[in-house]
Amino acid sequence: MWRQVLLYFRTHSYHADNCQAKETFQNEEENIKGPQWIFKPMGSERMEMRKRQMSTTQETPGSAQAPLSAGNRGSNACCFCWCCCCSCSCLTVRNQDEERARRTSHELQAEGVPNCEESPAPTLEEVNAWAQSFDKLMLTPAGRNAFREFLRTEFSEENMLFWMACEELKQESNKSVIEEKARLIYEDYISILSPKEVSLDSRVREVINRNMLEPSQHTFDDAQLQIYTLMHRDSYPRFMNSAIYKDLLQSLSEKSIEA
Repeated sequence: MWRQVLLYFRTHSYHADNCQAKETFQNEEENIKGPQWIFKPMGSERMEMRKRQMSTTQETPGSAQAPLSAGNRGSNACCFCWCCCCSCSCLTVRNQDEERARRTSHELQAEGVPNCEESPAPTLEEVNAWAQSFDKLMLTPAGRNAFREFLRTEFSEENMLFWMACEELKQESNKSVIEEKARLIYEDYISILSPKEVSLDSRVREVINRNMLEPSQHTFDDAQLQIYTLMHRDSYPRFMNSAIYKDLLQSLSEKSIEA
């Protein structure tokens, strides 16, 4: 009987240990495996992402799949396109705008600019007299032409043009002609919208606006005097040291020596 009891306990003890060991092994195996995504290799993730992208691309309309030709790329390109080719529409429009602006600027410079005054070639005595005073320079057509050529290099030729236009206005006697010329002078050199606007202070502009109610030969006298003073003090000293004046003086001096 004792043998049966001892055999019974040994059997149940072995069975319990076996079950516990089996359960422990299963738990350890689950812990080792864990969630499958933790031990998923990175290469497979990349492959799946690539597959998703390919499937998304295949679902897009056929126009997106078709490669863009040179013409389509030029018509649909924008300023943020990855290429900088000449077919980009933004670059094309920009080049057209710049070309149009250059053409307009050239036309504005060509229009309304009178030709230089007709005058004989200056003599050595006249050129030397220009260095004595600004009045002697402005007194002769040859001196005004040489000084105007210098002002063109400094982009201030409008000062001489305005002064000459005022001198022409003073010689008119017909009222209708005076009104027309005064209007053109105002639009060309006084209006702030003109590309040839001269630099005048507010006081002189107020005088001009009052005078324009009844234009006369002396409508721009104050403005003409101010521009004359500006050229005398600012531009005339630089003209005397410019290559234009020095070259002219040297060439006339060499001709007088040869003669």
